[in-house]
Amino acid sequence: MTLPRPRGSAAAADWVGTAAEALPDDADSVLIGRIWDPSGDGPSPVTVRDGEVIDISHRFPTVRDICELPDPAATVAGLDGPRVGGFGEILANTGAATRDRDRPWLLAPVDLQALKAAGVTFPISMIERVIEERARGDLALAADIRHRMLADVGVDLHSLEPGSPEADRLKSLLVAEGMWSQYLEVGIGPDAEIFTKGQILSAVGTAVPVGVLAASTWNNPEPEVTLIVQSSGRIVGATLGNDVNLRDIEGRSALLLPLAKDNNASCALGPLIRLFDDRFDMDRVRELEVRLEVRGEDGFHLEAVSEMTQMSRDPEELVRQLIGPHHHYPDGAALMLGTMFAPIQDRDRPGEGFTHKVDDVVRISCPALGTLVNRVRHAEECEPWHFGVRDLMGNLVRRGLL
Repeated sequence: MTLPRPRGSAAAADWVGTAAEALPDDADSVLIGRIWDPSGDGPSPVTVRDGEVIDISHRFPTVRDICELPDPAATVAGLDGPRVGGFGEILANTGAATRDRDRPWLLAPVDLQALKAAGVTFPISMIERVIEERARGDLALAADIRHRMLADVGVDLHSLEPGSPEADRLKSLLVAEGMWSQYLEVGIGPDAEIFTKGQILSAVGTAVPVGVLAASTWNNPEPEVTLIVQSSGRIVGATLGNDVNLRDIEGRSALLLPLAKDNNASCALGPLIRLFDDRFDMDRVRELEVRLEVRGEDGFHLEAVSEMTQMSRDPEELVRQLIGPHHHYPDGAALMLGTMFAPIQDRDRPGEGFTHKVDDVVRISCPALGTLVNRVRHAEECEPWHFGVRDLMGNLVRRGLL
């Protein structure tokens, strides 16, 4: 199958960064991902070892197959296969604007996994914004509201456990103050917000554009750690993600969440999946810091940090709410864990906050997982998603991999 060339401007390069930045800082990381292999006219799972990209499709035709193994990291660490090329050269060929389609390029590192995301998992920032809105800029009034919350709840808001008796008392207080909202319900209530971020195989990887609808005038990136979860509910690895959000559309109605979240090129993952082993596990994930940098063609610069230690729900709890007796995903899932990034820095005029502009470069980085870099374009102009499950299965059969 021949991929169409992307529509829209190719004036700005899609990738800004280096191969060294894209990879984790731990040379012993067990890494898997996907490339588009022109020789097979389709995707192939790969591992990256010592800067070399190794094709392992002869053993595992999909990343899903690798992730369903009893010990994915140990199996991949012992695999060999044909060398595809250096990671740096394949990364450099990934940008859609300048890609040589006769050579391999990177894809999003997941394939058959469901694309899911959790929202409002850092509720302290949301509670603080509600307080500020209620106080209308009056710091003394904000302090008084916060003091009354703490006195009533009896715990620090940072340590508030969703669904706990303290959270229920806070909910009652917020209702009495006229400050309750559906977002705070999922922030401190017993049930997490977990939604479908995109369709299977629709995620984009690093070095290609991410998309926001042209009609959206208020939107932002959401830098997040993304867990790779087996069909059993066992977590086997992690990668970085950008849960691109259209705030104006979601703000009109929560029922418009699918329109705000699921658009062409609106889910970015990568660059690679780091599999769990004795050097990298859930305890490490709970301590990660994810850095966000946005640079615009207009000279705008924004930096922020999302600290996993500030999550109110443990990642494993979110996975239990995703997969269990109530719901199954036979091919596993990629679960974005949410962000504490609050896009309030003014960009154009005071009081108007942040929103993307075309050609913004978004860098999401973490030393343990590498760097995911995407340039913002209108979703309507991004490379269209057309390679679905039927195409994948047909391609693997033609190549003798199934």
